[in-house]
Amino acid sequence: MLQNYLPILIFIGVGVVVGVLPMALGRLLAPYRPDSAKLSPYECGFEAFEDSRMKFDVRYYLVAILFIVFDLEIAFLFPWAVALKQIGRAGFLAMVLFLGILVVGFVYEWMKGALEWE
Repeated sequence: MLQNYLPILIFIGVGVVVGVLPMALGRLLAPYRPDSAKLSPYECGFEAFEDSRMKFDVRYYLVAILFIVFDLEIAFLFPWAVALKQIGRAGFLAMVLFLGILVVGFVYEWMKGALEWE
């Protein structure tokens, strides 16, 4: 019974070592000189020492949403490309429809100026 689970246990063990070893080495070997700026909370795109009720630019969130959309597109394309021979013409047409919808959305965002940073 253990023979069936041995590869999974080895995979989990290697994953834990790869995840924990760099953090442990960094903690042991890196210089540790904390100050107030390093220990302060930080949120991407915002100054950490200003008023929390300040106006902020929505483009940070728009870029994040667009990244997620196109990242998911790639996540759907890889298994589709691997199984293209098995799924046949119907799978190909379904992916063409999926990509067409994404292209229409991308062109809409482009025409609205959502990709302009300035």
